Amino acid sequence: MDGSIISSILFATIVAGTPLIIVALGQLIAEKSGVLNLGAEGMMAMGAIAGFAVTLHSGNPWLGVLAGMAAGIAMSFIFAVVVLTLMANQVASGLALSILGVGLSAFIGKPYESEILPTVETIRIPLLADLPIIGGPLFNQQALVYFSWALFAGIAWFLYRSRPGLILRAVGESPSSAHSIGYHAINIRYMATLFGGAMAGVGGAFLSVFYTPLWVEGMVSGRGWIAIALVVFATWRPFRVLVGAYLFGGVMVAQLFVQGSGLEINIPSQFLSALPYLATIVVLVIISRDQNTVRLNAPVSLGQPFRPEA
Repeated sequence: MDGSIISSILFATIVAGTPLIIVALGQLIAEKSGVLNLGAEGMMAMGAIAGFAVTLHSGNPWLGVLAGMAAGIAMSFIFAVVVLTLMANQVASGLALSILGVGLSAFIGKPYESEILPTVETIRIPLLADLPIIGGPLFNQQALVYFSWALFAGIAWFLYRSRPGLILRAVGESPSSAHSIGYHAINIRYMATLFGGAMAGVGGAFLSVFYTPLWVEGMVSGRGWIAIALVVFATWRPFRVLVGAYLFGGVMVAQLFVQGSGLEINIPSQFLSALPYLATIVVLVIISRDQNTVRLNAPVSLGQPFRPEA
């Protein structure tokens, strides 16, 4: 295998992993506050159609990204009101949000199924992009790929090097204790949930504006669920989210590469297409066997309702 093929696979892996990084890091912040939102699939779908429609009509992909972010925030706000103010079950509400987002995006997107956006140019970093093998994949990428790296660095610093990050983790561990010393746990959970929704919307917009770029019903194709699983796979640690996203992105790219390579293999294409999801299940099974690690890093109040005492 020559260097150009390796570089192409690495490039595709990074691009495929980018929406997973963005969405999973957003969900990581939400879960660190104690909120379990299973609606990432629906929020991504709404972000994808909002981003595509606005980009198509405006001709500006960045307005599309902002529209996707707004759609994700709107969806997560509905969820936040239901579970944080009305005290509904978080698991059931998240599943309902996912179904709503997928169905509503399919309905809104019907008129756009035959449209195609122009390809958004990559941003090339001089000199570094000329490095052999790794130059193109790392330094000649879409802007949102660079954004995902900055997001990772910012969240890692926020959680473990800043006072607001400490407060967020305290709310996730014991909202009643945080509330008793003067922190508004519900408001903090609202902000964390909205941030998670914003990142899910950006991840969806990346798919329809930068990655494909077109709108097709069902284009999110389970990535929202994989992003949620990634947070567990990473045991709620940002660096492991980054590694896990590229791992699953590599599995996605590998099955596409095998199917398109023309190699004569006796493996059904349906099995190859299912590989990323099978890998998700296998990893979760392995992680779940190490209960000590899960208990050590999982927010204690994750998924539990909290009503502040008057």
